[in-house]
Amino acid sequence: MKILRPVTWRGPLLDAGVALAVGAVTTIMIHESDEQHARPVDAGAYLVCALMTLPLVLHRRKPVATLLLSSAGLFVYYSLGYPGIPPTALLAVPFFSTVYAGRPRWAVGVCAGYFTVGFVIVSLKHGKPLEALANFLTHTALAVTVMLLAEVLRSRRALAAETRERLRLAAEEREAEAARRVAEDRVRIARELHDTVAHSMATITVQAGSALHVLGEEDEGARPALAAIRETSKQALREMRATLGALRSGADADTHGLDRLPALLEAVRASGVPVELAVTGTVRDLDQRADHAAYRILQESLTNVLRHAGTNVRVRVRMAYDDAGLDLEIVDDGGGPAAGAGGGHGVNGMRERVQALGGTFAAGAGASGGFRVAASLPAARAPLADVAGGVP
Repeated sequence: MKILRPVTWRGPLLDAGVALAVGAVTTIMIHESDEQHARPVDAGAYLVCALMTLPLVLHRRKPVATLLLSSAGLFVYYSLGYPGIPPTALLAVPFFSTVYAGRPRWAVGVCAGYFTVGFVIVSLKHGKPLEALANFLTHTALAVTVMLLAEVLRSRRALAAETRERLRLAAEEREAEAARRVAEDRVRIARELHDTVAHSMATITVQAGSALHVLGEEDEGARPALAAIRETSKQALREMRATLGALRSGADADTHGLDRLPALLEAVRASGVPVELAVTGTVRDLDQRADHAAYRILQESLTNVLRHAGTNVRVRVRMAYDDAGLDLEIVDDGGGPAAGAGGGHGVNGMRERVQALGGTFAAGAGASGGFRVAASLPAARAPLADVAGGVP
């Protein structure tokens, strides 16, 4: 589909105004000129004046052509014997535009040739070379001043453009360097995770499988726990490998969501911790980031229960859907946080996930003991919500 761009009349109107102003000044000079032995001013003089000022409407788009056409028109005017007028009155604008457009050789060549030929003709015609030289030097100096002004402005414009380009290249180099450092950090982190956590998880999986094979009949009670350890470590190892691949390639890792909640609850229950789930409101699809954050918050909270809540603990999970999003609450009746214990990396990670989505988060001792985690996640990510160091 063709895109229609708005028509801008400012430039053409400005060029037309310049042409009219020069034409008016030239017309006044022709009308007021009283050169002796010159051809009387008639309609032809004004017609030639209009023709030699008309090209000025193109002085910015076609500066060289404008200079040549206006010079030719002025030469015709002089050749017809009409009263003399200062040539710079007409040629100042073409001189300026030609130099400003980066074509100074044309301007200097036309200026030198035009004034040299004019000086010779006037000297031969009137026989006063010194007087003619004085007049032509004055007009030549004026033309040179106009061209120097144009060159100064052109140089400043070129310098400004070069400065902008250098700043742009410097910004691109900084961005590339920052991206390179981030990539190096991702590879380093992936390498460290592979050499430590992934290796340990693989060892746990193998050892749990070996224990299942050598388990005797008298130890059948430990079989479900060992099976849960093996399956959980296998799943964790798969997720770790996916995360490592994402770290190395820079792509997004597979984002598990609440669709994996049943498997998570089953694994926790298999570890001996009863989990009660209550869902209120109409279940709705969340934004992918919110869905992933909700799953990770539930996973981290239940993992903390297994690690810190002690034995004979129960967990209540409440999920409340509404138009704004999803409210999560995970409460256990264990021993609660240790005295003086601060939020660890897990709690901080949950808080950062929620804040990155523009939600609210709270974690601490429950009203009747134990530990409580509460999070409110919007259905869609807040437009400008972001946290330094937030977890995607």
